Amino acid sequence: MAALAYTGGKREINYYFSVRSAKALALGAVLLLTACHAASRRYRGGDTCEYLLSSGRFLGEKVWQPHSCMMHKYKNSEAKNCLVDKHIVFIGDSRIRQLFYSFIKLINPQVKEEGNKHGNIPFEDKSASIKVDFLWYPEVNGSMRQRIKSWTEGSVAKPHIIVAGAATWSIKIHNGSNEALTQYKINITSIAPLLEKLAKSSDVYWVLQDPVYEDMLSESRKMITNEKIDAYNEAAVRILNSSSRNSKAKVKVFSVSKLIAQETIMKSADGLHLPESSRDTNAMILMNVYCNKIMKPIDGSCCQPQPPLTLIQKLAFCFFTLSIIGYLIMNLIHRNNYRKNKSCADLESGEERKPAISTPNVSTLEMLLHSFCKLGLIMTYFYLCDRANLFMKENKFYTHSSFFIPIVYILVLGVFYTENTKETKVLNREQTDEWKGWMQLVILIYHISGASTFLPVYMHIRVLVAAYLFQTGYGHFSYFWIKGDFAVYRVCQVLFRLNFLVVVLCIVMDRPYQFYYFVPLVTVWFMIIYATLAIWPQIVQKKANGNCLWHFGLLLKLICLLTCIYFLSYSQGAFEKIFSFWPLSKCFELNGNVYEWWFRWKLDRYVVFHGMLFAFIYLALQKRQMISEGKGDPLFSNRVSNVLLFISVVSFLTYSIWASSCKNKTECNELHPSVSVVQILAFILIRNIPGYVRSVYSSFFAWFGKISLELFICQYHIWLAADTKGILVLIPGYPMFNVLVSTFIFVCVAHEISQITNDLAQIVVPKDNSTLLKRLLCVAGFFSGLLLFSAMQDQSRH
Repeated sequence: MAALAYTGGKREINYYFSVRSAKALALGAVLLLTACHAASRRYRGGDTCEYLLSSGRFLGEKVWQPHSCMMHKYKNSEAKNCLVDKHIVFIGDSRIRQLFYSFIKLINPQVKEEGNKHGNIPFEDKSASIKVDFLWYPEVNGSMRQRIKSWTEGSVAKPHIIVAGAATWSIKIHNGSNEALTQYKINITSIAPLLEKLAKSSDVYWVLQDPVYEDMLSESRKMITNEKIDAYNEAAVRILNSSSRNSKAKVKVFSVSKLIAQETIMKSADGLHLPESSRDTNAMILMNVYCNKIMKPIDGSCCQPQPPLTLIQKLAFCFFTLSIIGYLIMNLIHRNNYRKNKSCADLESGEERKPAISTPNVSTLEMLLHSFCKLGLIMTYFYLCDRANLFMKENKFYTHSSFFIPIVYILVLGVFYTENTKETKVLNREQTDEWKGWMQLVILIYHISGASTFLPVYMHIRVLVAAYLFQTGYGHFSYFWIKGDFAVYRVCQVLFRLNFLVVVLCIVMDRPYQFYYFVPLVTVWFMIIYATLAIWPQIVQKKANGNCLWHFGLLLKLICLLTCIYFLSYSQGAFEKIFSFWPLSKCFELNGNVYEWWFRWKLDRYVVFHGMLFAFIYLALQKRQMISEGKGDPLFSNRVSNVLLFISVVSFLTYSIWASSCKNKTECNELHPSVSVVQILAFILIRNIPGYVRSVYSSFFAWFGKISLELFICQYHIWLAADTKGILVLIPGYPMFNVLVSTFIFVCVAHEISQITNDLAQIVVPKDNSTLLKRLLCVAGFFSGLLLFSAMQDQSRH
């Protein structure tokens, strides 16, 4: 009865909520969210600098998250490159002095807070010609005005950045009197026009006063209350920029410090000055406001303008636009023809005549245009998510609960959708789809939660990536060994399915091929497997069955492959020379060199070989009927199965214990290529030795496994953001709901792209050899043109 209810429940869900209806719902959600964000940008303004300076929240205790954008954490070298030949001035009281010290420590961390606290403090970095000065002006008065006025005169060089602010001294000296507030308003009114004039050529920031922790204030500071501070801040905000409301040259009000202080002032040493971590956050915000538009960091979306369209992107836009127009015209023509041939009711008899001509089949051209039409709309969504400044982005922040709780959720769902397999062979298609599916879901959760900062999780995820490559070796070796099919058609089909989406994204998103590192990795390994087995002598199962010596010949090929892998892994120079030749360099370079490609390849260098070797041994055992793959039967005899199962469980747990005890990522990465196969093989044996476990699979995980490649690639831009460095925010203010909605759209898009790729593969890669040769020539021409345009782009950038 429970089984019937379980099966009936799944059928009811699938009946009322099909993939087609899910995609329609996702399309509606995208259109609605796009309209809402566009309207918000229109009426509230889309200047992320304003958000960075005025709003945000803490993720945890120390990570500050600005509203709607991402903040980059600047290193010393980056700060120097941004501020080279710049003069920065901090003018104000002791709070501004603290901000000054935090700022210069971003340039030189060795700086110590020493010197006359109530005097001017100079700082200079001669290597980058950076000059930063702190000018002691604790009150907004005539002295401060005179200093600021001197910068507006032609004889004195203007600072590139001016950071000013003061009020607490006025409150303290005048015992919080109303007369002091009135005088403050008069003084800041006289200074405001000068600051606004400077803002035309320099970046000018007025720092609002942070709240105090009144219980900790000394007796001499008791008159500095939050009520008084609010009054002074209100006056500054009202007066500054009053004469330039509609001008672009405005004094930037640095009000975010107030929000930060509200959360952290309780940790202050004296109730007045912020703790060091808060001051560092303020300094980093200042650095982001000024440097993001210069340095353009990937994970610093605040204050960055939308990048201009490249020539290739413009051509892609024209191509997709023409495809959409062409499809609409063809669809309109077909509809008109169908209406003409449609049967008409006989008005006299009321009878309906049968149509004389049947509805024509969809032509290849129409299918091609339909696919490109859908792909064009999907790529528009990609561009809006991760290149246009339409949707919001946020930094990742890792907590154990953000990673492990979703893992439990998907595990429960996976168990709920358990079904019997159609076949019970080791690593059958349903089982490998399930394996790829749950691994992909775990990797997605790992990426969105920022779990790479937690080393034990990182090491286990490395095993999952290795397991994908293990399946690459196992699957392709098995196909070539059993089928003996080394035809060009097979190679082109695999290469097209692997690379189509990535090539389109390289064009639309203006990213190098190596940026999507996993696809180049599996593509190169596929070609290595193909070359290993296809070169003379071609050794396949049918030939080897006639003479056992051929098995040794194949093992000799595998040993040669292992030798080459070993040599290249310890000869970075040779590896880089191979992949530095044009046009290979265009595919495998990232940031001007192939180091990243060498690192990625080296990290899992042996696991594809392990997959090929496992396939060879398994198929040999299967051929000699040394294993039992019947439904419900253990893989070996009960005794052998129990021993192997025990060894597998111990090995699996031993690896997990080792990975969890890792202290250094570099050292663990060195061992990973040699030991990752231990947990992979242990998992395969645990999953396949017991017959009852081998006979079932999770259709939920298998469904995701069928689109695992699309999920892995699409996450870069429409689930994560800023090229995986952040998180896409479609619904601000509701993190959990945002993840649910963005995930739903993301999965629907990945599934649709998978279908488009399959449809186009049938058209672009035909079985007829002469037609295939013509298509290959067209593809060669396309990539030649792409390389030419890419070279033109690179030349124009430099």
